[in-house]
Amino acid sequence: MLTGVSETALMTLNVRATEARRRDRLIDDPMAIQLADSIDFDFSKFGLSRRQDMAVRALAFDRETRRFLGDHPRATVVALAEGLQTSFYRIDAADVGHEFHWLTVDLPPVIELRRRLLPASDRVRMLAQSALDYSWMDQVDTEHGVFVTAEGLLMYLQPEEALGLIGECAARFPGGRMLFELPPAWFARLISRGLLRPSFSYRVPPMPFHMTPSQVANLVNEIPGIRAVHDIALPPGRGKVLNALLWGAQRLPWFDSVRPVFTLLEFG
Repeated sequence: MLTGVSETALMTLNVRATEARRRDRLIDDPMAIQLADSIDFDFSKFGLSRRQDMAVRALAFDRETRRFLGDHPRATVVALAEGLQTSFYRIDAADVGHEFHWLTVDLPPVIELRRRLLPASDRVRMLAQSALDYSWMDQVDTEHGVFVTAEGLLMYLQPEEALGLIGECAARFPGGRMLFELPPAWFARLISRGLLRPSFSYRVPPMPFHMTPSQVANLVNEIPGIRAVHDIALPPGRGKVLNALLWGAQRLPWFDSVRPVFTLLEFG
């Protein structure tokens, strides 16, 4: 079974599947339900599963991926450290057609699970390797556009690793885009010190990499090949109070040091 950072894939899968089972669900994800039901694992290890955050995060990534595919219907989506996400199946069922291709890059135990439990498609390829092994870039078809996602990845890397990966993507995929999210510093520190846990029996791996919105915005000046940096607003969740807080945190600069960042990079 999965260990270390890869084990977080089981936690996020369970949260998404739990949300998808609700009548008032935020996310339509039948493949997540099927996948969670097919894995013999005690998900109670991760504590509370009735939470919206993973579904809202997935919807944000889906929305930006669909926007890119709307303009580049034959593009390649590269999902770095995809874990047990079911993004391809959600997007393939959406309104972007069926010409795009998908490349999953993840560690061997994750790829083994995905190959064994998820339906095969001739438009999906999987590479069993670390995202930091840049040889995966040689396998990307760049002819029709490239959209790189790093959902739940960069925060677990060392700063030089994360920035190096961004820089290499910018150099290799001009005209492409990259989407990632990062926690605020206070959250990352509490997680790294074991002071914030989803349950008494599970500790989330340390998160050594975090940036403020202004630091992320400055990447356009620090990393060659980045043409533009966009601060992405989260899609609405469930509940007026939650949505009001999300709206305010995204738009009022006083919250910049305490809110997470969702960032879309355009490569020149």
